[in-house]
Amino acid sequence: QVRVVESGGGLVQPGGSLRLSCAASGSLNAIYGMRWYHQAPGHERELVATITTDGVPNYVDSVKDRFIISRDSGKNTAYLQMNSLKPEDTGVYLCKILTYWGQGTQVTVSS
Repeated sequence: QVRVVESGGGLVQPGGSLRLSCAASGSLNAIYGMRWYHQAPGHERELVATITTDGVPNYVDSVKDRFIISRDSGKNTAYLQMNSLKPEDTGVYLCKILTYWGQGTQVTVSS
């Protein structure tokens, strides 16, 4: 059994910042790559950023230069620093490790 828990969402004004956290625990016997997804209201879930076991990040074009993914070395925890937030960043942010998903954390960008 693997448990994935996200936290850190909230309401923020356009141009503001939030830092999301993801912690995976349970029957994980190794360190794995981790991914953040964004699901906007009425839209499909979309990949936002990934990070390898060695900490190498990758981003979709829409968040490059605004979001930073990171992780704790040797742990299945990951973070998403979200800067210069826009209203279109609103939605649920979900973390994934292997085939396991968290419940997500809500981010609302609004004035």
